[in-house]
Amino acid sequence: MSIAPSTDANVLWFLPTHGDGRHLGTAIGARPVNLHYLRQIAQAADDLGYFGVLLPTGRSCEDSWVVASAVAPFTERLRYLVAVRPGLQSPTVAARMTATLDRVSQGRLLINVVTGGDPTENKGDGIFLSHDERYQVTREFLAVYTALLAGEAVNVSGKHIRIEDGRLLFPPVQKPRPALYFGGSSAAAVDVAADTIDKYLTWGEPPAQVAAKIAPVAALAAKRGRDISFGIRLHVIVRDTNEEAWRAADELISHVSDETIASAQSIFARMDSVGQQRMVQLHGGRRDKLEVSPNLWAGVGLVRGGAGTALVGDAPTVAARMKEYMSLGIDTFIMSGYPHLEEAYRFAELVLPLLPLRGHTRRGAPTNVNTGPFGETIANEQLPLRQHAAQS
Repeated sequence: MSIAPSTDANVLWFLPTHGDGRHLGTAIGARPVNLHYLRQIAQAADDLGYFGVLLPTGRSCEDSWVVASAVAPFTERLRYLVAVRPGLQSPTVAARMTATLDRVSQGRLLINVVTGGDPTENKGDGIFLSHDERYQVTREFLAVYTALLAGEAVNVSGKHIRIEDGRLLFPPVQKPRPALYFGGSSAAAVDVAADTIDKYLTWGEPPAQVAAKIAPVAALAAKRGRDISFGIRLHVIVRDTNEEAWRAADELISHVSDETIASAQSIFARMDSVGQQRMVQLHGGRRDKLEVSPNLWAGVGLVRGGAGTALVGDAPTVAARMKEYMSLGIDTFIMSGYPHLEEAYRFAELVLPLLPLRGHTRRGAPTNVNTGPFGETIANEQLPLRQHAAQS
């Protein structure tokens, strides 16, 4: 099945609840990530026109639901992509949490369905299921969860979940529920995705690999009478020139030691996540072959789990690479950059004006331009010109 190219896209940013700084794999240049800092990033994303922000989940992160609840009142239009965790949460409790946060945020909640790919971390949370069993739980969880959010009473007796007279008294604002986002590269994940979710996410692999990955998902969903859209999770390093961007990429990992890389890769090796395995295969733990596709750099994945690739280049180059993914059918980009506050501004100012945006939060602005003015008034009287002054 062919997937139609996307003519416009939503762009989300990232709240780094697991830490932030100017360098990876080191405390050098690190900064405290507290509520004040996260609020700054969210408010910047709101003002700059991002569609929403992703909050990560896991034991390395502050709790995404608590952070979203604390930050959302300080923003006006920004959406929050927050995780539900099948196996960790009762689907009825998760439905109540979802409906409440959707109401509190006035319909600005998005849901990220996370099954979990680290058996060691799962055991620490009391989950001792195999990879495929976790996706069986996810399927049963979503059947109950979506029915409750749609206003149905639920009685089920499944292999993993049993519910008697499950009800949701206070419905969500969004009908029938907030959109479900989901990522998973295994056959078990794809089977669940085709039946249950709205947007299938992939980490930033080379375009040809992304095309080969999402095509079977679309085909299986269509076979089952469903339509799924697609998104991608990427880091970004954008500068005024390509040369500056590549220098910034090198600087980002300049304090990463070989020992740190080896330690990180050993942790990734214990995971049963197929998506994580695909990320590792892009670089193999080596520093010398990190540009895995034109302007797609795998250096982040040397020490960071999950999304491990970044688009690197000047603004026209980064925008062109994003449009290449759009030509494959990607209509949602979840971006991030280090440090996340400064890079939220840099990416919004340099790249967003070059993209056909579908949704945005910027008040009164057209969806395809990042309006200004940006810059300081000259001599207290003149607005700065957008073009560069000629050098004499």
